Amino acid sequence: MSSKELIVNREITLKEIGQEDVKPIFETISAERKYLGVWLPFVEHTLEIADTQNFIDNLVISETKDLTYAIYYRKEFVGLAGLKDPDYDNKKIEIGYWIAEKYQHRGIVTLSCRKLIEHAFDNLKMNRIQLKAATENINSQKVAERLGFKKEGIERDGELHKRGYVDLIVYGLLKKDIQK
Repeated sequence: MSSKELIVNREITLKEIGQEDVKPIFETISAERKYLGVWLPFVEHTLEIADTQNFIDNLVISETKDLTYAIYYRKEFVGLAGLKDPDYDNKKIEIGYWIAEKYQHRGIVTLSCRKLIEHAFDNLKMNRIQLKAATENINSQKVAERLGFKKEGIERDGELHKRGYVDLIVYGLLKKDIQK
């Protein structure tokens, strides 16, 4: 396993995204535009492959050190998961994810996030991981709850979508929560 790859299980691998992922990411977003666009504001702005290229280029030069991984299921690209906005002084980070509709309900996101949580606590030495899900996004809320995150409150008008502002449920997971 390379340092840029996290093996989840025999079928799922998380690979730090790179140039070779531009095409599969863009093609998946394009094919799943209607489905993904309901919860992901960036979808409406990802109109050509150059948009995905710019996203990856910006990750490489970013000083925030966001960690974004392509999710590969049976060697096929199916989505992204990542750790973003690290605050090393306070030892906290945010987790996020998306997956193509046809790969929903297989445990891929839950298992991938579990691996990222382990990485955040054990390797990045974080104490807190935050997750935000739209109040109407029941599937994402179920992932958070399966992973042991606790509801902490509502971020009103927390995300701007084409249909307007969306309230977000803020979840938190502390290292001590999983050590019990």
